[in-house]
Amino acid sequence: MPAQERMRWGPLYLSGLLAAIGLIQAPLYATVTIMSITPSVASPQPLGTAVTWTATATDSNPGPLTFQFNTAYGQQAFSLARDYNKGTPASGTWTSQPFVWTTILGEGNYQVQVIAKDFTSGETAAQTASFQLTPLVTGGNAAVSQTANPLIALFSAPSCATGSYMRVRFGVSGGSPNYTNWNTCRPPLSMNFYVAGMLAGTTYSMNYQVNTGGTITSGPAPLTFTTGALPTQIAFPSYTVVTPPASQADTTDSTILHANTAASLKAAYLPVATDLNGKITWYYALGDTALLTRPLAGGNMLTLQSGVAWNPALTFSQYLREIDLAGNLVRETNTGIISQELLALGFTDATPCNEVPNPPPVYTACLNHFHHEAMQLPNGYTAFLAKVEKLYPPGTQGSTTGQLVDIMGDLVIVLNTNWQVVWCFDEFQQLNVNRADPLNETCTNGPGADCPPNVLASVSNDWTHTNCIYYISSSGDLMLSLRNQDWLLKIDYDNGTGAGGVLWTMGVDGDFTFNNIDNSSYPWFSHQHDAEYQTNGVLTVYDNGNTRVAPPPNGGGQPGYSRGMGLTVDETNMQVTPVMTISMGVFSVVMGSAAIQSNGNYFFQPGMPLSYDIQILPTPGTITGTQVFNLSGPGYTYRAWQMPNLYTEPANYAN
Repeated sequence: MPAQERMRWGPLYLSGLLAAIGLIQAPLYATVTIMSITPSVASPQPLGTAVTWTATATDSNPGPLTFQFNTAYGQQAFSLARDYNKGTPASGTWTSQPFVWTTILGEGNYQVQVIAKDFTSGETAAQTASFQLTPLVTGGNAAVSQTANPLIALFSAPSCATGSYMRVRFGVSGGSPNYTNWNTCRPPLSMNFYVAGMLAGTTYSMNYQVNTGGTITSGPAPLTFTTGALPTQIAFPSYTVVTPPASQADTTDSTILHANTAASLKAAYLPVATDLNGKITWYYALGDTALLTRPLAGGNMLTLQSGVAWNPALTFSQYLREIDLAGNLVRETNTGIISQELLALGFTDATPCNEVPNPPPVYTACLNHFHHEAMQLPNGYTAFLAKVEKLYPPGTQGSTTGQLVDIMGDLVIVLNTNWQVVWCFDEFQQLNVNRADPLNETCTNGPGADCPPNVLASVSNDWTHTNCIYYISSSGDLMLSLRNQDWLLKIDYDNGTGAGGVLWTMGVDGDFTFNNIDNSSYPWFSHQHDAEYQTNGVLTVYDNGNTRVAPPPNGGGQPGYSRGMGLTVDETNMQVTPVMTISMGVFSVVMGSAAIQSNGNYFFQPGMPLSYDIQILPTPGTITGTQVFNLSGPGYTYRAWQMPNLYTEPANYAN
């Protein structure tokens, strides 16, 4: 085994040594052998073809055996496509879960690598297969093709010169044009784009544009593409314009991306994009198992998805996946391999939940599922949240049951560009566990539960319910929104070199004072969502208001509505001052978004009982404003973004 492999999996390598001397029942030299790696269709195939790969392997150890898939283009290095996941055993052979691979990067030869690994012994085996993809352009002419999604076209253009860039211009007759992102030319390869953001049953004109030194030239002739109808077997959400865009509304950002979600199966709508009239222009076909967390520049998106990973007893939100606009998998990791990587780095709270003792003793902890947030940092790293259950002694957080207390907390995990763990913040190690949720909220197993299943006990204290990560570019640190603590935290990330300590807390009983210029009886946010700094320096927060609205003695007993907030933060004098505080007119117990549009309007989105995408025009000299746009949709919309198109990140991402 290579030295770097032994270092990375130190505890696992040690288990192999213990097995070798008989302290663990494993063969002296466990042997992993890959039997096959097989594509569903023969090579070659056109670009954009979905190829399903299946690998089989044997293991002299009882297993389990896991499989990782990596891909490489030409002579480039391998990059992760799907990290280690448990295979299925039958008659002494382990079979990987099917890996569906699709790319439009360019025609030519690709390498698909599978690595089979026994994490008990640490032994691995690898095998590589070649696959050829052919261009969609012929005779130097552009082409447009259907995809599995009737609203998405695959546009292919001939190669362009080194140093130039290409994009696709598309639109309807008489309408304003739309554009994809610019891609770097890589001659002699063809250029390929997923074109998205189109209405159903509509004919579009498309042509490529080449930018060479600032001069833009178009292809010789546009092509036409007619989108299909929305599939009748899918339950699509419907939207209603409550307030049409006023003259001072931001209509340049003409796309709204809605992260609809299936919260406790009370709703099961897909993530969709709409225009400002509420007409659907994009959807993710597997969205009934997915929480869309963030759009990325260029059109890819980060999602958290359900399904069985290493632990067959857990299915909810076990995967972190990046997808492209056509819904194809770009790369994937899961709870099982993340647990292994964290344990190797010394984070013992991340033990897989199916490996804890039964009954579990006090201070047992395990990684349950991924949740709420995955976002890309400026350097291409990815930060996301994982839920951890941990047992504490009787009486913790005021418990009177006399039993061990099951507490739900969170890990903030950072992956490098190849989606391997490089940094982690453990709330159980950094926060006072006896600062209980002011509303004493719990997660219970059983029908109608609003939380994923508990593993260590039938009831757990929903202690922090962290729901947002934001990267603070001015310091390189991370800000977290701890919903059930009514707090924002700034933690010492320092661009990956920080020790993870808490630099400040913001909220009731936190480190800041609130400059209560409007004499509010409850000025602070509570149970908040989507706390992010905007490009103008304002901190926007969606104040759900649960603690403010809850009756005394735990709550403030204030009127039952949520608020959109904009705050200035003075870290020198530790003071927070509101520049926008406005009632949403509804009480959104969970979910919500807050941002500032490129024209300076505020964007707020209550997520339930219905969702509302609201633009507020600020009134100079006040901390309120006027509603200039409102689009209503179904409830259980976790987040929403009003964006220029599906290829350009929201304005506040520039921070």
